[in-house]
Amino acid sequence: MYCNVLHFQAMALLKRYVLRLFISIKYITANVVDRNNGRIVATASTVEHSLKNTLECGRSCNAKAASVVGEVLAMRLKVEGLEQGQGRGIHVDVNKEIEKKGFKNQTKIWAVVNALKNNGIKLILEDDDSGRSISHQR
Repeated sequence: MYCNVLHFQAMALLKRYVLRLFISIKYITANVVDRNNGRIVATASTVEHSLKNTLECGRSCNAKAASVVGEVLAMRLKVEGLEQGQGRGIHVDVNKEIEKKGFKNQTKIWAVVNALKNNGIKLILEDDDSGRSISHQR
């Protein structure tokens, strides 16, 4: 048991910042969470008036809206000085996100991820099958 606790603590340190996505028919929210304390360090969402008013989501949000959410999140991470995730990157498991949010949302998930990458955020894409991490940064 003690070994498992140490392993979890080591993983939390290695994967300190993680991207969490929340996707409904009407809204898209992207959070970067500090796993050390559970605090959201940056967030962007189509729920925000400043984003909602510039997008034409209507009854549902599309990949363009998801991309804008990713761009705004990238800007906010830069303001916080976290575009590099304190040197460790921001971790995201795209396959797990697709599995949780459903295959129909994969375009929106990739739109957020690509917007973050294209705006200079250091992402670590998790590869569940092999247990590897792949670093992506522009």
